[in-house]
Amino acid sequence: MKLATLADSSRDGHLVVVSRDLTRCASAAAIAPSLQAALDDWASARPALLALADALERGALASAPFDQTGARSPLPRAYQWLDGSAYVNHVALVRQARGAEMPTSFWHDPLMYQGASDTFLDPRQPIVLASEDYGIDMEAEVAVITGDVPMAANRARAGAEIRLVMLVNDVSLRHLVPAELAKGFGFLQSKSSTAFSPVAVTPDELGTAWDGARLHLPIEVELNGVPIGRPHAGIDMTFDFPALIAHAAKTRALLAGSIIGSGTVSNRGPDGGPGRTLAEGGVGYSCLAELRTVETIRYGAPKTPFMRFGDDVRIAMNDAAGQSVFGTIHQRVARLT
Repeated sequence: MKLATLADSSRDGHLVVVSRDLTRCASAAAIAPSLQAALDDWASARPALLALADALERGALASAPFDQTGARSPLPRAYQWLDGSAYVNHVALVRQARGAEMPTSFWHDPLMYQGASDTFLDPRQPIVLASEDYGIDMEAEVAVITGDVPMAANRARAGAEIRLVMLVNDVSLRHLVPAELAKGFGFLQSKSSTAFSPVAVTPDELGTAWDGARLHLPIEVELNGVPIGRPHAGIDMTFDFPALIAHAAKTRALLAGSIIGSGTVSNRGPDGGPGRTLAEGGVGYSCLAELRTVETIRYGAPKTPFMRFGDDVRIAMNDAAGQSVFGTIHQRVARLT
């Protein structure tokens, strides 16, 4: 089942079910007015939404064209947005770039930060910022939306509460990061508003690409129409989603509608070292910071600039048949006026 939120006069938008090929949709207002409302009553809403999605696939009910440009992030705002760093290769490279030591604990204790969940961007909404000097970067990720997760949930319970899967552009302002982290209190200004894919899907919709813990498909990233990365989300993921959810719930419960991110998808090279660019036969990168780090290792300094006003980023994922799974995050960087 694929779900999306269309813009209307409310803050939380209008819930629709979307066809598997992302061409048609049907209102789910009779079941739940918003995705958050459906998640709050998932035991009742899920079977009704599944029946609606099945009728849509069979052409057994009235539908409308699904226009991704009119979609909001599936949850336009959420009770909780927690982003991990499940791909420790990415953490190691980025820390190396800023001369920070990599503690060995990072390989067995997940990193996670609490992001702003009241200002999510729509998947086609511009990334508006006041200055290019912030070091504007994309981060292509996978995320899950949970049901109610009790405090101290074990791995099995945490995994059972995964309701939906989607993609993320976790915008990062790299030049603001070092000073913030030096204060010892975490990210705030260096993490701008986040965007999610037009469509969120139930795990069963992913077939064999979903193993209950990881999504085994490549994530595709383009900058100004040029592919820069196609790393595989199921490879080199040190902490899977049940582990991330259990980590987040160690000392507090998570309410239905909590979003847990994987962190930047990152693959090592075949030799275990930094990955290579697409042009060199590698899988490339999901963020510019990682590319710049590899350039620094090789050439002594980065060659690729961070994003500038007018730059255009696309993030998507196709299944084994080449069909778009979540739709496309497509954003342009714009100056605050």
